[in-house]
Amino acid sequence: MSYPGGVTEHDHHHGDDEHHHEHPHEHPTGLRGRLLELVRPHSHDSADSVDEALEDSARGIRAVKVSLVALAVTALVQGLLVLVTGSVALLADTVHNASDALTAVPLWIAFVLARRRPDQRFTYGYGRAEDLAGVFVVAMIALSAVVAGVESVRRLLDPAPLDHPWVLVAAGLVGFAGNELVAVYRIRVGRSIGSAALVADGLHARTDGFTSLAVVLGALGVMAGFPLADPVVGLLITVAILVVMRGAARDIYRRLMDAVDPDLTRAATVSLTETPGVVGLEHLRLRWIGHRMTAEAGITVSPDLDLVTAHAICHDAERRLVDRVPKLQDATIHVSPAEPASVT
Repeated sequence: MSYPGGVTEHDHHHGDDEHHHEHPHEHPTGLRGRLLELVRPHSHDSADSVDEALEDSARGIRAVKVSLVALAVTALVQGLLVLVTGSVALLADTVHNASDALTAVPLWIAFVLARRRPDQRFTYGYGRAEDLAGVFVVAMIALSAVVAGVESVRRLLDPAPLDHPWVLVAAGLVGFAGNELVAVYRIRVGRSIGSAALVADGLHARTDGFTSLAVVLGALGVMAGFPLADPVVGLLITVAILVVMRGAARDIYRRLMDAVDPDLTRAATVSLTETPGVVGLEHLRLRWIGHRMTAEAGITVSPDLDLVTAHAICHDAERRLVDRVPKLQDATIHVSPAEPASVT
């Protein structure tokens, strides 16, 4: 459809093409700028954006590999100590650690799938596999809560002596150290690459770490003359697991429902409306697909512009949008002529 001045209705999609040009923008300088470059290198090349997405998937795979080994070793050591101590609190913590280690498997598969190119069936790619893995993570957290709760109630109804409490203290400290190291690593990598599933799994590990300290408190309570301290701590562990499950489920639900941080929406709006030549913003949609984000927007320009100029404005708007919004890999910009009354 043609408009006055030669402007046509035009969708500008920038994801696989390789236009190279410069546009005015600012970058952080000094120490802050150098640090930002380490965690989020700046590039105007769309091919670099694709490479960054692949590298993020590779970092996610490394994170789940390392955490799988670390938590498997932690759970194995604690499992052996359960046989020695007979502690239900330690059993609950060990089961939770084992399930946390297993959550690395679907995440691993999801990150591998995310590296596959879009095809005729999955035109947006396979990034959603990561969010589905997040659902599995939440399910495993829920299962851990059930196991811990049932065992704690059973031990309350049928008390049993707690053997070797000092061994239990040592086991709890081992559990805390192993889980906290994994939690810090998972959360750091997850936030860096924009993976809600990996962050949720990191929070899961962090909860395991603090519940391992609760196991230590249970053992100390038994040593101080409170024999029910062990199953009571097991119930507290159950509550703690439910709390972290609520937060993880909320984050995964938001990803599946295409929710984004309102600050990102505001930043994208400002980026588009401040682009020279843009008269107005018709619509803006952002969505996460795994640990990458895509955008669709409609802008208006003066109806007196020719097609080449309108295309240049559209291209500049897309570049600014990708530059302003973190983890934005792909953007489709639709340009339309503005109503004459809105052109100033």
